[in-house]
Amino acid sequence: ATFNLIIMCGRFASYKNLNKLKNIFNICNSDFSTTQSYNISPGQDVNIVLNYKFDNYLLSSNWGYNFINNKTKNNQSVINSRIETINSKLLFKDSFLKRKCIIPANGYFEWSEKEGEKKPYYIQLGDGELIYFAGVWRKEKYNNDKRRVFSIITKAADTNINTIHHRMPLVLNANAAQDYLELKDDNLNFNNFEDVDLKFTEVSKYVNSPKNNDEKCITGIN
Repeated sequence: ATFNLIIMCGRFASYKNLNKLKNIFNICNSDFSTTQSYNISPGQDVNIVLNYKFDNYLLSSNWGYNFINNKTKNNQSVINSRIETINSKLLFKDSFLKRKCIIPANGYFEWSEKEGEKKPYYIQLGDGELIYFAGVWRKEKYNNDKRRVFSIITKAADTNINTIHHRMPLVLNANAAQDYLELKDDNLNFNNFEDVDLKFTEVSKYVNSPKNNDEKCITGIN
């Protein structure tokens, strides 16, 4: 099967302050490993925070919802879900109602296209400060088993990010992230969540290859 990726926020980094997650979200399981990555790409396993019967868990989950496209019969992976349609799109509606999650990160990458050239930027709050993407999750059949998968919710970009790309992940601070996890309905007013003041730095095209995974991915080139 061929995979077609629908990309908006297509890479992020999670490498610092991950040991703080246990306390920030009052995580009740201790069997997780905090794996560091400077270049997380779709299809990789990542720790996400989800709420189950009033407790928060940090659990490994694979990035991307998979489905068979009826027209092409290809297996497609959808890594982002648009906030504007998340409670109406069949693929995400049930997840948004019942299975919200938070994806902890230190920053994400976006590519700005100018005059035919794509330049990568690393977008973060501060030096390795934790940020939280709003997301949804579900279980999917995988080989003869089931696995947990997630998708990151995106929205129209804030004014300062708009110069790079017109979309961005829905980034929450720790308090808003906890509120989001506990919401039990789909009448979500994201205007209640404040914008997080993100900064961006141009980085080298080294990050373009998912095989590269070290500090050079997030190091500014100016």
